[in-house]
Amino acid sequence: MNQVLIGRQLTYEYGQIGDRKVGVFDINVSLEKGRALGLVGESGSGKSTIAKLICRFLKPDQGQLTLLGKSVSDYKDRDYYARVQYIAQQPQSTFHPKRSIEQSLEEVCRNFSLYQQPSDRKQAIHDLLTSVGLTSELAQRLPHQLSGGECQRAAIARALLIHPDVLICDEITSALDVTVQYEVMQLLANIKEHSQTAFLFISHDIALVSNFAEDLIVLKDGIVQEQGSMQEVVSAAKSDYTKLLLSQYREEKDEH
Repeated sequence: MNQVLIGRQLTYEYGQIGDRKVGVFDINVSLEKGRALGLVGESGSGKSTIAKLICRFLKPDQGQLTLLGKSVSDYKDRDYYARVQYIAQQPQSTFHPKRSIEQSLEEVCRNFSLYQQPSDRKQAIHDLLTSVGLTSELAQRLPHQLSGGECQRAAIARALLIHPDVLICDEITSALDVTVQYEVMQLLANIKEHSQTAFLFISHDIALVSNFAEDLIVLKDGIVQEQGSMQEVVSAAKSDYTKLLLSQYREEKDEH
């Protein structure tokens, strides 16, 4: 079974502003092993709401959400978050401010009963941090002592430590400069290539997403404007909104 997580007709409504309902409506998503689904839209389009529904931070008003063929509501928290991990835009929020990166990762191991022997735990953490480009010296630092890119790499390592089936990346490169953004995307591409992890990659930047994801959803005001394979959407966009996003991307590309 390649499909890891399936959402059908997901709806969540926050309320109403004037005549406009605020939320996400009738969303269908499918995350598959070793593939990335890109979720693109401007601020306020509902991208993060979909992530919160998948993470069970919010409960849908309507619709069904299943993980590995089982309703997400049937999972205990620990079992669910052993399979679904979320990486936020601000990576420092992931870590305890007064614990080193290594200490925070050790806590994850204890919480999920990973690597019972301390020596095994330390070696696993060292190997993982090395794989994301962080040295042992950086692992001893507090979160605020790392650069934005270093802290984001540590957040990625924290999520990968559990070997999740689903990894949700919510605008994780938007606060990084272009060079660091490229390095983080290369890291994610390498992870995707060498694992069976299913990715939900959320961004306002359709150019960034198009270089990483195989499938795409374009969202506006909580409603899907376009959905399909990346190649189909980019080469033959149907909605005016998607065409606008693509034209802005192409204009920026031409300027450079």
